[in-house]
Amino acid sequence: MAEYISSRENPKIKYACKLQQSAAFREKEQLFFAEGPKLCLELAKGCTNKVIYYTEQALQQWKQLEQLPGQQYLVSEPVAEKLAGVPSPQGVFGLFATPCATLEQLSPKGHYLCMEAVQDPGNVGTLIRSAAAFGFDGVICSTKCASPFGAKALRASMGAAVRIPVVMVADMPQAIAALRKNGIFTAAAALYRSKPLSDAVGPFENGVAIVIGNEGQGLTQQTIEACDIAVRIPISDQVESLNAAAAGAVLTWHFRKEG
Repeated sequence: MAEYISSRENPKIKYACKLQQSAAFREKEQLFFAEGPKLCLELAKGCTNKVIYYTEQALQQWKQLEQLPGQQYLVSEPVAEKLAGVPSPQGVFGLFATPCATLEQLSPKGHYLCMEAVQDPGNVGTLIRSAAAFGFDGVICSTKCASPFGAKALRASMGAAVRIPVVMVADMPQAIAALRKNGIFTAAAALYRSKPLSDAVGPFENGVAIVIGNEGQGLTQQTIEACDIAVRIPISDQVESLNAAAAGAVLTWHFRKEG
C-alpha cells in the first residue's frame, strides 16, 4: 500500500522539487522528474521508474499506476500543487533513472540527429520527437543544449527521449569526426555557403547525421567545417528562416529511415 504524504515540507517532496528545478542536481543524482499520467506511464516503458507520486483522484482514473515498480506515494492535493511544474496539476509525478548512452554504443550505420547549443527546451524535446518519428537511431546533444530530461523538453518529446538513445557530448566537431570515421554522412544545417537540401540525396548506406544549431546563432563554423556538406531548406523570401524545431522536422523527414 502506498505511503500517504500530506505535508508540503516532507523531505521526499522537497527532493522531488529540487530534481524538477535543478539540471545540475538531476545530473548529480542521475534521475529526472516527470509530470502527468500519460507521460509517466510512457516513460516507464523505456527506463527505470524509481518513485511515483499520485493523488487519490488521479489513481481512480489511472489504476495502472499501482502496477509501476519503485516506491509509491499517495499525496494530498496541496502536495500535488507544490510538485506541479505547470498550473492545474495532473496529480501524477514520477522520478526516473536517467538513461546513459555513449557515442561508442551507437550503431555505426545509423541515422542521427545532432544538436549544438539548442537552448529552448521545447525545441530540444520537439526535435527528439521528430527524430523518433522518422526512424532515427539516436540523438546527439552538445552539453550547451537545454537538458533533454527537463520538464518542458520531456513534455515536448512525449517520452521519445527514453525511446531512442540520447548522447551528450562536450565537443560537437569531435563527435562529428567520430561519426565520419565510421563512414556516416554528415550534413550541417546552415543558411550561408550551403547547398539546397535536394542536393543531399542518398542512399546513405553507411548512415547519416544531420546537425542543427543554436536558435539565434546557428552552428559554429568549426562544426560546419567538420561536416561533409552544409545544406539549407529552400523557403520563400517572406520569412528569413525556420526555427530550430521546424527545420528539424523537415530535415528528419528528408533523411528519414524507411522500411
